[in-house]
Amino acid sequence: MKILAIDTSTEYCSVALLEGELTFQEILAGQRHSELILPMVKRILSGAGLTLAQLDGIAFGAGPGSFTGLRIACGVAQGLALGGGLPVIGICTLEALAQETGSPFVLAALDARMREIYHAAYEKTAEGWKSISEPALCLPGTAPLVQGIEWTGCGSGFDLYDEALRAHYEGQLRDVLRGLRPNARAMVELAAPRFAAGLGVNPAAAAPLYVRNKVALKEKER
Repeated sequence: MKILAIDTSTEYCSVALLEGELTFQEILAGQRHSELILPMVKRILSGAGLTLAQLDGIAFGAGPGSFTGLRIACGVAQGLALGGGLPVIGICTLEALAQETGSPFVLAALDARMREIYHAAYEKTAEGWKSISEPALCLPGTAPLVQGIEWTGCGSGFDLYDEALRAHYEGQLRDVLRGLRPNARAMVELAAPRFAAGLGVNPAAAAPLYVRNKVALKEKER
């Protein structure tokens, strides 16, 4: 299958193309995601000699993450998919983090600002990643508890709140991997078997996964 994936959920902007081999590009974008993403898509498709219509689907980083970034990725994926007559699949950024670790039991945590994290726990199975706890917004010290002692922590949540999370999961962390972030490479790997199974959806049905619902309210009001 030929799958394109894009991610703008963090300060990085990334694009990946799976066409037998996997091609990956990533740029530290800052606030320039909307400016950079389409030229990156054009370059990676041109380098492979492909057009949009030759793809089998488009995946995007659905969230959680930067609200603006999630909207950009979803909107660009929808526009490209409509132009190429393609299905889309949104990939959870926390699951993409788990995919990057190479570990079977993963606690994925992303910085959510306001001293909170986006958190999920995953176990690798023969069918893919199984959610032990679903994506949620929480304080580092109130993250969902898990069973076992072979967990790997990863993501900007662990980078920022290492002490609090280690204390919360005392005796359960085998390792903490620094500097990992969601990216299109992991997303295209996760999306390919889902497209092969016919799980792609109409672009109009695509939507970001914000997790934090009350975006406009102050912390004390939430």
